[in-house]
Amino acid sequence: MSENKGGIFSLYFRTNLLVRILVGLILGAIFGIVFQKANGAIEFLAPFGDLFIRLLKMIMVPVIVCTLIVGTSSIAPSHLGKVGLKVIVFYMFTSLCAIIIGLLVGVVLSPGEGLELANISGVAKEAKAPTLVEILLNIIPTNPFGSIAKGDVLPIICFCIFFGIALAFSRDSKEENIKKAADTVYAFFEGMSDVMFRVVGWVMQYAPIGVFALIFIVFSKNGAEAFGPLANVTISVYIGLVLQIVLVYCAICFFCKLSPMTFLKKVRPPMITAFVTRSSGATIPVSMETAEKSMGVPRSIFGFTLPVGATINMDGTTIYLGVCAIFVANVVGSPLDLSQQLTVVLTAVLASIGTAGVPGAGAIMLLMVLESVGLKVEAGSVVAIAYGMILGIDAILDMGRTSMNVVGDMMGAVVIAKSENELNEKVWNS
Repeated sequence: MSENKGGIFSLYFRTNLLVRILVGLILGAIFGIVFQKANGAIEFLAPFGDLFIRLLKMIMVPVIVCTLIVGTSSIAPSHLGKVGLKVIVFYMFTSLCAIIIGLLVGVVLSPGEGLELANISGVAKEAKAPTLVEILLNIIPTNPFGSIAKGDVLPIICFCIFFGIALAFSRDSKEENIKKAADTVYAFFEGMSDVMFRVVGWVMQYAPIGVFALIFIVFSKNGAEAFGPLANVTISVYIGLVLQIVLVYCAICFFCKLSPMTFLKKVRPPMITAFVTRSSGATIPVSMETAEKSMGVPRSIFGFTLPVGATINMDGTTIYLGVCAIFVANVVGSPLDLSQQLTVVLTAVLASIGTAGVPGAGAIMLLMVLESVGLKVEAGSVVAIAYGMILGIDAILDMGRTSMNVVGDMMGAVVIAKSENELNEKVWNS
């Protein structure tokens, strides 16, 4: 009886979220093509798309604050010895390479070029970036609470990292009262982070409706021509992922005197698991088993590097951010200049600390990156519509980027074990 009462709503919530978002994209495209230039329908659906954008912006700053503070303060300084420093530097290096590759692929393939959305909501927003010196200075906030109120992404990230590191040292203090107070602060932010996960989950339940509305507007204005740019984005992201393997991971293997083919062969189980599950966290047990039994990495190494990697290492996501930032900028008609691309690099690498475990992390990080280069995702804007297009194909992109995130974690475990002379060569070569 209650099942019948639930009806369509019960079916909606039982269906996989990513399937619903993909269905929203497809239906939005189909109805948009059928109802070409339907101004009445566009006016009716526009608020539904605007509501989705406003919900995303509502959760952006709290998610940044909570997850970054928890992420940076969760590793005790006493554990950050030589191995800890090595793995963090390694993950930051590969993330830096990944975002550069993503931007280069975006610049060369120019996804979104030729798709004109400016007529949908008037004049496109100009992405006016400050100079390089201003970017570097503006990372340090003069008033952290003012930056939080204004939603200035880079200063927020900077302050939260400082706060998180200080909190980690306080939690590791020998003085009991300081340690107890710091643990209380950590517990507060951890609780806030859990609450935000729930809020993000609620917002994402509305995503299929928001995506339908945004995509309908795009296809109603542009017709079937909008399919090309979406395919171009997908192809560009996957080309970037392949280049990350060939240019970065294989090069690192050669540098460490390891066989790239052996690594690619042995990393397949966690890579495929991550591709299917779209979850770095859910793949950790498979990654640990593979690291120990197939690669010869000792537990003392992978027990630290893999969980840390699942928190701060997001090579696949940063490639996605580079390509998608170029796509949105091209659609808006304001291609990113060099200083804006540097801002994307800084935002993506810094934001990778702590946000990996957030449901919908890729979509939230893209929102942060766009805001940091002056492409404000505001309700009814061209930027918001382009962002909605990306979100519509996010399930397809998420499989590839999550898989690459896990491959990067595994690479880190192998390299650190090799550098410490603890890699079991017999197991590696078996």
